[in-house]
Amino acid sequence: MSRTDLQPLLGFHAVRARLRAAPETLREVWVDRDRRDGRVKALLAELAVAQVKVHLGSSHELEAHAGGQRHQGVVGLALARRLADDLPSLLQQIAGQTAPAPFLLFLDGVTDPHNLGAILRTADAAGAAAVVAPKDHSAPLSSVATRVAAGAADQVPYLQVTNLNRAIEQAQAAGFFVWGLADEASQSVYSLDLTGPVVLVFGAEGAGLRRLVRENCDGLIGIPMRGSVSSLNVSVACGVACYERLRQTLVG
Repeated sequence: MSRTDLQPLLGFHAVRARLRAAPETLREVWVDRDRRDGRVKALLAELAVAQVKVHLGSSHELEAHAGGQRHQGVVGLALARRLADDLPSLLQQIAGQTAPAPFLLFLDGVTDPHNLGAILRTADAAGAAAVVAPKDHSAPLSSVATRVAAGAADQVPYLQVTNLNRAIEQAQAAGFFVWGLADEASQSVYSLDLTGPVVLVFGAEGAGLRRLVRENCDGLIGIPMRGSVSSLNVSVACGVACYERLRQTLVG
């Protein structure tokens, strides 16, 4: 196996998350040899316990392994972790799950890898079973997205489907109620019961949900806005909606 078969994990969060979730997939870690702070020492101790090979390298070497992306002085090289890789299999895995019921995030046209990474991080924190997006006109799970996700990409499957409308139909057939987030919606995210099996669908900034996606949703909901701006960044809107859902499951 060559290094080209390994994916880079950029930064402390990503490397530590892989250590917790699947240490056997972490093949080696490069650490900036000029860093001697407590954070680095703590990570080196954890890597030693897990018997992961460590290289102390120059900033140039780390830049090369990171592909020019920000890395905080730490780059891990790891095998891709096996998560659910298609929606039907995932729906079968989570069928019948209760307390709390499962929920999913669907993305329609979100192309910014920073937004994707932030959404994955929110999805993991709020307990989403997966993030689903179409293969075309969507951000790939790049090194930028995984860095921003801070380890969440190792926990939450990112499933890219051929047709998002078909994915919505599959989720509905599996018992999920599909809510699309839209600025013009008359119902507020705070006025609904979101504790059952739900899918929250978020559109691209500016364009929002495409017409067919909007029509295939069971209903549309919005986030109240009191200021002069008309909408939120998609990753922020995702956080608001996901945490209202989480709040309801905690108090219900």
